[in-house]
Amino acid sequence: MIEFGYAGTPFGQIHYAECGRGEPVLLLHQTPRSWDEYREVLPLLGRTRRAIAMDTLGFGASARPPEHSIEAYARGVLALMDALGLDTAAIAGHHTGGIVAIEAAGLAPGRVSRLVLSSTPLIDAEARRARRDRPPVDHVEEGADGSHLTALWAGRAGFYPPDRPDLLARFVRDALAVWPDVELGHRAVAAYRMEDRLGLVRCPVLCVGASADPYAFPELEALAGRLPGARTAVIEGGMVPLEYQAAEFARVIQNFLDG
Repeated sequence: MIEFGYAGTPFGQIHYAECGRGEPVLLLHQTPRSWDEYREVLPLLGRTRRAIAMDTLGFGASARPPEHSIEAYARGVLALMDALGLDTAAIAGHHTGGIVAIEAAGLAPGRVSRLVLSSTPLIDAEARRARRDRPPVDHVEEGADGSHLTALWAGRAGFYPPDRPDLLARFVRDALAVWPDVELGHRAVAAYRMEDRLGLVRCPVLCVGASADPYAFPELEALAGRLPGARTAVIEGGMVPLEYQAAEFARVIQNFLDG
């Protein structure tokens, strides 16, 4: 059974969902999602572990951060660990969540036992330049007739399985929860200097690629190559929405954490 809670931190309350008992694994979502991205994953990992999916600062039901930056998001991760009494934890992040996980592991290497980077792009100088001229990912102009709701849906539809409108509806709900700040997480990614943290990661790392993710999958090997000793795994047919690959994702994490 999934249980919910709020943890008091120096940055305000952080909302989280958890399932199971045992060694902790903390799950970090992509932009502009929430813990709900791990709704199907939590019970699977919770069979043998304490699986915790948090709402990143500024998303879901968590407090808004002092600034939208990867560094601020990662400080929120460590603050939640403090509030829950977790000296160490494995951390798994998907898309933006993977980038936040790298920052947390570089900021406090002694507190991250293992790191899973799912569909995580490599953000270096070249990537920052490319993102500078890239159109917004999720930003749409608000319309009095509600047309922005259709625009949000349409903008992401190509990355979701056509027979699962329920998954797309969950994305739109999370996007509206942070409206109108839906693009700020993407901007934080575009400004992040990942190269300053990669060399500080000390724990075992697994880089997971979803083969049908056009954004992150091409960078799987490049990211793993910047983390000496990192392993890779590929989820065939996996897409941008993590829910579509929940069972395989949970299995890959379980095997790595048991390793």
